[in-house]
Amino acid sequence: MTKVVKFGGSSLASAEQFKKVKEIITAEDSRRFVVPSAPGKRFPTDIKVTDMLYGCYDLAVKGMDFTDQFNAIKERFYSIIKELGLDLSLEKEFEVIKACFIGKAGRDYAASRGEYLNSIVLANYLGYNFIDAADVIFFNDQGQFDSKKTKKVLSARLETLDNAVVPGFYGSMPNDTIKTFSRGGSDVTGSIVASAVNADLYENWTDVSGFLTCDPRIIKNPAPITTITYRELRELSYMGATVLHEDAIFPVRKAGIPINIRNTNKPEDPGTMIVESTSQKPKYTITGIAGKKGFTVVNIEKAMMNAEVGFGRKVLEVFEKNGICFEHTPSGIDTMSVVVHQAEFADKEQEILAGLHRNCHPDSIEIETDLALIAVVGRAMKSNRGTAGRIFSALAHAHVNVKMIDQGSSELNIIIGVSEEDFEAANKAIYDIFVETKL
Repeated sequence: MTKVVKFGGSSLASAEQFKKVKEIITAEDSRRFVVPSAPGKRFPTDIKVTDMLYGCYDLAVKGMDFTDQFNAIKERFYSIIKELGLDLSLEKEFEVIKACFIGKAGRDYAASRGEYLNSIVLANYLGYNFIDAADVIFFNDQGQFDSKKTKKVLSARLETLDNAVVPGFYGSMPNDTIKTFSRGGSDVTGSIVASAVNADLYENWTDVSGFLTCDPRIIKNPAPITTITYRELRELSYMGATVLHEDAIFPVRKAGIPINIRNTNKPEDPGTMIVESTSQKPKYTITGIAGKKGFTVVNIEKAMMNAEVGFGRKVLEVFEKNGICFEHTPSGIDTMSVVVHQAEFADKEQEILAGLHRNCHPDSIEIETDLALIAVVGRAMKSNRGTAGRIFSALAHAHVNVKMIDQGSSELNIIIGVSEEDFEAANKAIYDIFVETKL
């Protein structure tokens, strides 16, 4: 068996955390390929190394003295090296980084140096091979990830090695400049490496024991999710579940490789398995609940709308021309609602209203703000009758007014719109009916 293991910033924030990581990796011979993040926070008021690098680089670009800030970054790494008892010097690397900062090599370059240096330290500590991500992970001239070239080069490079440490978060452009992934960078790199070596499992180690059924800031000690499908994860991630960024799913999903979310500080916990499909029956009817605040609904009313060919296209065309993405479009015979992000809509509000009147000639338009969306997701919902009925019964009992309902044709999720002031109460009501009472 071959496993690719990725460790987040909190998992590698200090020498103490490095020791935990080594114990995890050496516990199984299958954990051959490692993808580290830059050192994160050691305590709540601490600063992540990536943020320290950004700040240092910004001073350099302005032509200001950044000696103190640069020395603070060096101290972070050397404190880890000293406490681990390693015979390792990073002076050559720091000299190059300093020169590149002065030469304005770019913020992507600056940000990537945390992963780069941390990987050198971890490879030395483990006795593993170090491979610079810039040599094996590629972006094209437009700054888009080049999956074909990356897989070819990375697979060939790793095929000859028993083990390796590959920094997360970045790769290189055709002109050899450094380019970082825009979101969930180290998670994405881990997924890419897992695909390249045809791993049996991609373990993503972080500071939580996998996904939870609901936001722990709303529900105290919510039930863990033991198994979740990629489709369920994508729905929950989109609506705010942030343990693993959705962009990290695609390379391994395409290769049919499962992901296991694990806790570095509690390695005995099984975590959450993310799979393509499963015959395993979930413990509850729902897999999870996630939601976001900050939405606006534009309600458009026009008599005989349903008989007007192309009406929906005309409505959405107005939003498209103004660069606004829509989230949902629930509709009736004479009504159509468009749900959008409030912050994006506010700046273009009057242009959109004018465009709708010109394009669609509606009888009336109403705008409703401060809407929260809640996604109730579960592969078992399809085979359990009355799921929607239980949801709305629970919300009614909690005195929560439902402003919008949208269900996908796959019956994998139900989206509910409520006032922002009812957001927490709605989450609690849905959690109670499905998890606490196990319906």
